[in-house]
Amino acid sequence: MDTGGSSYLKAMARCPIQRSFLPRDTSKENLDRFIPNRSAMDFDFAYWQLMERPPNLNDDQQATKKVSSPSREAYKKRLAEAMNLNRTRILSFRNRPQTPTPPVATQTLPVGIYQQQQRKPPRHIPKTFERMLDVHDLADDFYLNLLDWGTDNVLAIALYHTVYLWDASKGSTTELVTVDEDTGPVTSINWAADGRYLAVGLNSSQVQIWDCADCRRLRTLECGHASRVGSLAWNDLILTTGGMDGKIINNDVRVRSHVVNTYRGHTLQVCGLKWSGSGQHLASGGNDNVVNIWDRSTSTQRLHRLVEHTSAVKALAWCPFQTNLLATGGGEGDGSIKFWNTRTGACLNTVETGSQVSSLLWSNKERELLSSHGFTQNQLTLWKYPSMVKMAELNGHTSRVLYTALSPNGCTVASAAADERLMFWNVFGDPENAKKAAPKVPEPFSHVNRIR
Repeated sequence: MDTGGSSYLKAMARCPIQRSFLPRDTSKENLDRFIPNRSAMDFDFAYWQLMERPPNLNDDQQATKKVSSPSREAYKKRLAEAMNLNRTRILSFRNRPQTPTPPVATQTLPVGIYQQQQRKPPRHIPKTFERMLDVHDLADDFYLNLLDWGTDNVLAIALYHTVYLWDASKGSTTELVTVDEDTGPVTSINWAADGRYLAVGLNSSQVQIWDCADCRRLRTLECGHASRVGSLAWNDLILTTGGMDGKIINNDVRVRSHVVNTYRGHTLQVCGLKWSGSGQHLASGGNDNVVNIWDRSTSTQRLHRLVEHTSAVKALAWCPFQTNLLATGGGEGDGSIKFWNTRTGACLNTVETGSQVSSLLWSNKERELLSSHGFTQNQLTLWKYPSMVKMAELNGHTSRVLYTALSPNGCTVASAAADERLMFWNVFGDPENAKKAAPKVPEPFSHVNRIR
């Protein structure tokens, strides 16, 4: 054998080589592909490669000169494979981490777990109104409240001196009352919780209570306001009135001396009143850009005075699924929707809408909020809470939307605007389910096209 081979064998005798291949380690400790595996490395071979390897061992040019036959080259190749001399790397990355296979939903999985992995398909929201009525003599006044939908599925709307009722279940229309010129026009209306009694606020500061089942007036309240009553809110048998004089008065309609207490917290007219679902807290908004939170149990002492809005606050809405969450909307100079923690008085979030906010309605089925707007697009906007991502914009009115009301089933929204149009939108409903259910009564408002 040539001298190169003899030197190689002597070197190999001095430095025995360990086994070239180690069993693959499949334990969890061997899952990092960037750190060498010590158990797969041959440190003796690495030392020999760096320090004692003959310089001409793998020199292709010298090997070509000394190889005299194909059989000798084949022999050296077999010897190198047997002795693991064809390695060039010192560090070993042989053991690679196992790639986890994604779980596949099969029939062996529990039904509940498999259903949780399925995303709920997006709900279809119609972008056009279902029906439109002409409502002449509707007051174009941002500070009034002239539309409300009762729990008996009767919609009430005030048109100047007259209050009309639409029974959506029967499709019938009734003129409830036309007030005198001296006391009118009508400036606010609000249904009691039972859906039978309607409070009617007047420009003369009086408030009338009507039994709509019998179409008769029960009593007239002299609430003590100095001018028109622009907002009303029932809390069981307590009727709360808000006046242009900035006062808020609680009236017990069961007794002769009906004034229970008076809240003084606004310097200008009160244009929004809403009791919380529990009936414990009252939110009031005024033309002085202030929102006040009142506690029924603490008489006339307010809990919080919220002054972050920069314009009149008429839009108020208590969240149905979170007790201490209140949404408020600012007027033309503000254009924002704010969310408040009424326990602490902290502002949780502010959303800029770019237009006047006239009303806010929470969905009773989903975590959604509907806002109605004035200048400049006169639209209704549906928001996803709490991300406040726009889900839909409903366009149809040609002038600012002033009043909205939610049907008792929580599906349909009625909107009245300064264009003297009353529109009905299926915002929170499911059109597919509505088509499957056969109506037992005529279509609401099917024979009415305009109100004079």
